[in-house]
Amino acid sequence: MNRILTHPIIDVKPRKKIRFIFEGMEVEGLEGDTIASALIAHGVTTMAYSIKKQRPRGFYCAIGNCASCEMNVNGIAHVRTCITPLEEDMIVNRDSSQGQNL
Repeated sequence: MNRILTHPIIDVKPRKKIRFIFEGMEVEGLEGDTIASALIAHGVTTMAYSIKKQRPRGFYCAIGNCASCEMNVNGIAHVRTCITPLEEDMIVNRDSSQGQNL
């Protein structure tokens, strides 16, 4: 898991675990995570694919300005996961119409 658990300056406090479904698998994030940050903590780097050339897209701007992190969340397409808070029992999938699932 890719998380900062200790830091010399910042007090990293334990947070509540939040269960969600990613591509049919049950995974966990932490309270306060965005969908993208929870996926990155699990090593997921490909969140979408370019429409024309099917190239992988991932976490890029982290402020909702680009479309690199758009995914299907609870049946809603084109959700910008970098700014969408993670919630219990969310169902998150890559857009199946674009590219392959890596």
